[in-house]
Amino acid sequence: MNFVSTGQGSAVLLIHGLFGNLDNLKNLGQTLETHHQVIRVDVPNHGLSEHWQQMDYPSLAHAMAGLLDELDIERAHIVGHSMGGKIAMATALVFPERIITVVAADIAPVAYEPRHDIVFAALESLPLEGHTDRRFALNHLINQGIDEATAQFLLKNLQRIDTGFRWKLNLSGLKDGYPNIIGWYNQSPNPSQTYAGPSLFIRGGDSNYVTSEHRTAIMSQFPAAQAKTLEGCGHWLHAQKPAIFNRIVSEFIDKHTE
Repeated sequence: MNFVSTGQGSAVLLIHGLFGNLDNLKNLGQTLETHHQVIRVDVPNHGLSEHWQQMDYPSLAHAMAGLLDELDIERAHIVGHSMGGKIAMATALVFPERIITVVAADIAPVAYEPRHDIVFAALESLPLEGHTDRRFALNHLINQGIDEATAQFLLKNLQRIDTGFRWKLNLSGLKDGYPNIIGWYNQSPNPSQTYAGPSLFIRGGDSNYVTSEHRTAIMSQFPAAQAKTLEGCGHWLHAQKPAIFNRIVSEFIDKHTE
């Protein structure tokens, strides 16, 4: 698994969301690396990491624990946004002895309804051969119903080659794994796994990813959970309110650093 490690101190593992890469939480990493070893990862099927044709959260949890083993890290804080938050939660549930704290940004440990069908259709329909102009790619995604900010984010996965473009991410693997990505394996009200350590759920005030309906599922799996709401931002809270987001995460981690 591709990763970047910076700083020294107690380890913090940062995990991006769907269609992202290890740069997504770089701003948070720069805040944390003054006192911590920060490891930013490309999740499998993203960035420069290996391609999996099937992906699920227990398998991704094992991959994260394997990375800690590779780096000779016994225990770490783990922070994730969206899909990355689910990976962080799964890692804490499967390997609670390896995790000091969990921070999940705008995601709950529940199954969600599909909400990326337009994105997959737009990405799959983009002609890659014979085109080397990113403006063409941007206009194509916008014409397929993707807003410009999201389109710019998605196009960070596009790599120019001699014959046109190629996707760095594994688009077919993500589509095949999508039911597991939006799903959840540790179903409440009787979850098979729980994490009793410190956990923090941060939601965007304008986002519908974490609502009061999710409280039971969160507390049944993470009984020590705390919650924060960042008003005036949506699902991309770490990008919309970076200063306050970084402060909340760093203060929580510092409070529980061994």
